[in-house]
Amino acid sequence: MTSPSESTSTTATSADMFSVWAPEARAVGLVLDSPDADPVPMRRAADGWWTCGVPREQGRDYGFVVTGDDDEVGPPRPDPRSTRQPDGVHGLSRVHRVDPSRWTDAAWTGRQLAGSVIYEMHVGTFSPDGTLISAIEHLDELVELGVDMVEVMPLNAFNGEYGWGYDGVAWFAVHEPYGGPDAFQQFVDACHARGLAVCLDVVYNHLGPSGNYLPEFGPYLSSADGPWGSGLNLDGEHSGEVRSYIIDNALRWFDEFHVDALRLDAVHALHDASAVHLLEQLTVEVESLSTHLGRPLSLVAESDQNDPRLVTAREAGGYGLDGQWDDDVHHAVHAAVSGERQGYYVDYGSLESLQQVLTGAFLHAGTYSSFRGRVHGRPLDVNRVPGSRFVAYTLTHDQVGNRAAGDRPSMNLTPQQQLAKAAIVLCSPFTPMLFQGEEWGARTPFCFFTSHLEPELAEAVRQGRTREFAAMGWDPDTVADPQDPETFRRSVLDRTEQTRDEHAEILRVYRALIALRNAEPELSDPWLAPVRVESGVEADDDRWLVVHRGSLALVVNLGTEPCRVPLAADAVFASGAVADADSVFCQAFGFAVVRTR
Repeated sequence: MTSPSESTSTTATSADMFSVWAPEARAVGLVLDSPDADPVPMRRAADGWWTCGVPREQGRDYGFVVTGDDDEVGPPRPDPRSTRQPDGVHGLSRVHRVDPSRWTDAAWTGRQLAGSVIYEMHVGTFSPDGTLISAIEHLDELVELGVDMVEVMPLNAFNGEYGWGYDGVAWFAVHEPYGGPDAFQQFVDACHARGLAVCLDVVYNHLGPSGNYLPEFGPYLSSADGPWGSGLNLDGEHSGEVRSYIIDNALRWFDEFHVDALRLDAVHALHDASAVHLLEQLTVEVESLSTHLGRPLSLVAESDQNDPRLVTAREAGGYGLDGQWDDDVHHAVHAAVSGERQGYYVDYGSLESLQQVLTGAFLHAGTYSSFRGRVHGRPLDVNRVPGSRFVAYTLTHDQVGNRAAGDRPSMNLTPQQQLAKAAIVLCSPFTPMLFQGEEWGARTPFCFFTSHLEPELAEAVRQGRTREFAAMGWDPDTVADPQDPETFRRSVLDRTEQTRDEHAEILRVYRALIALRNAEPELSDPWLAPVRVESGVEADDDRWLVVHRGSLALVVNLGTEPCRVPLAADAVFASGAVADADSVFCQAFGFAVVRTR
């Protein structure tokens, strides 16, 4: 009588069989269908991979039992490369393959980052049902708004029903409460049908605290702790397989799920002393796949290092990424309009700081940061690196959700103040990004919320958030309890707001500004070198800014009183401003896009 491996090995490839990497295990067993089933012994290869001849049948549940040096045998664990976790991150994995026949986007040729307007969304709060399928119902609204790329906050499987997604532990699986992998396939396909590209937020710098079983399989984690726990082993013993684990995950979203871009969370927390940094290796691999697929694939980093090498070409000594988030632009714009100066806003708010970021991308570029108490950043060569490689915004999930009450700017600023911020970003040489609901001045908060099932973990999160907010100078009594289900429910968008007077006007102006950016080549010109900024200060409440973009200019009043800006121009679009013979008259926080004479 033949064993299962003997009967199938001549007709199936290794990719069709169950396998797992566990280089330090004494034994590994495959558990099928039920966690109580007897394990099927697996065979170890010299490279630390364990295999057996059982075919990976679509829809079959399975897990692995790993025996370590202590000979203790624990319960079955999910596959580190599990493509589906139907019963949560602690349950068995399920074999799942994307069905190629369900795609209808064969004509999709992709969309590059440069020239795009991005829209960031959190699936769980974007619609009342909080699923990928229900999100599809609102995609036409984004098309009408004029955006080009939808950036989805992390979808990898995490413990609990709702959360931001940055505590994911099953990186290859799509969170089941959002609809699982089939729903994500439908979502991407629906976006492409409407001309919208898809950017997926991925987290490679750490894993969540609940359901992380990777250490039981092998040396996935580094001995060095990062801000959110142990990081990944990117340069130690066995790090080759860990790096492949990350790169294979990234390529899977591009290839199998047809996504167009990845936003790489907090790359400054990737500790890699290798000669070839993980980000550079990832760039090379993605470029190869892009060539094969025949469409642009983009990598966008989040980093707090103000280091332009991330987006500098590899041949010029950089990592070659396509873009990076630029918090300095946010801080400069927000502080100038809102007047906030606490925490990391302490160095921002002046017209000089705003002028610096609009012409050089960073405020701190080898200069002293009061908040950090040290020199920070590195200067950008504006003649070699285009501004389109910097993603700019008036708010993000971080800049709202990391406030004590999750309050949006719309809850503290007038509609005209919100529009002044939007005009600066949308008329800038950067790649603009909106956060869900911003386009109509949504008044629903976006709080930090979690649904940890472990009481001790839930309490640790509460205490950690309180300490963080205290450091920013916020009243601890205003901190929204992240574990309270009401904190999550209050963060769901209220779409009925869109038709109310002031919200409808904000939405009209957002649509007009995006349409103007798309219509005027000078506004979408990605280069920073030609940008020229003028400013004027008559008094503390009388400040204005003129941003010249070729023959066009953005004139904006950043004061609380009306002002007259000396500039001979004709208005192209205005909100709270009027251009006359030799000047532009702006109400408080009014602005005008003009064509200079």
